[in-house]
Amino acid sequence: MVLKGQFLERPTLIPVGKVVLEGLSHRGQRRPLLLILPPPLAQGGGMDHVVAAELAWAAASRDFPTLRFNYRGVGGSQGQRSGGKALLEDAVAALEVARDNVGGEAVGVVALGASARVALALEEKVGDLALIGLVSPLEVTPEELVSAAAKLLVVFPEGSRPHDLASWSAAVEPRGGHVEVIAGADAAFLKHLPEVGRAVVRRMEQG
Repeated sequence: MVLKGQFLERPTLIPVGKVVLEGLSHRGQRRPLLLILPPPLAQGGGMDHVVAAELAWAAASRDFPTLRFNYRGVGGSQGQRSGGKALLEDAVAALEVARDNVGGEAVGVVALGASARVALALEEKVGDLALIGLVSPLEVTPEELVSAAAKLLVVFPEGSRPHDLASWSAAVEPRGGHVEVIAGADAAFLKHLPEVGRAVVRRMEQG
C-alpha cells in the first residue's frame, strides 16, 4: 500500500532481443514522461546513480511519469557489458517501454555524463522527443546539438570552465534552449543535488 505523498517506483522489465534489462518506473498524469539515461558503467553508471534517483524523485513528485533503467550487464540487467551501438539499442528499447506506459505520448530524455551521446543518437533514430536534457555532458560537443529538434536543457555544476559554458550557451540558447549552472554544486552534485531535479522539472513544465 502506498500512502499519499509516498514515492514508490515499480520494477519494470525492458526486453532487448534475447536479454532483459531491469528498470524502475513511476506513474503520473502529466506529460511528458521522463526517460533517464544513467551514465555508462565506466563513470560509475547505473539507474541507482544519485543524480538519476534524484531526477526520478523530482519528476514523480510533480506527477510526471518516469522510467530509469540499467544498461545491459549492469545491476540486474542481463547480457554482457558493452558500449556504443548496444547502449543505443538499450535506450531505444527503454523508450518503447516508456511510450507504452503512457499510451504513445511525448517522452523527454535526460542523459547523465557520457550518455549524452546516446541521447542525441536516440533522437536521430526515433525523433519526436519533447525534451533532451544533458547533465554534465561528456563525449559530445555543443555543435552536435544544432540539429536536435527537441527542447534543450544542459546542466552544469558551478566551477565548470567559463569557456565551456559560453560554448554550450552559444549553441543552445539561440534555439530556445537553456544552460543551467547549479550554484554551489560540486562535480558529482553531492552538494545542492535537489537543484538538478528542480531545473529539469522546470523545463518539463514549460510545455
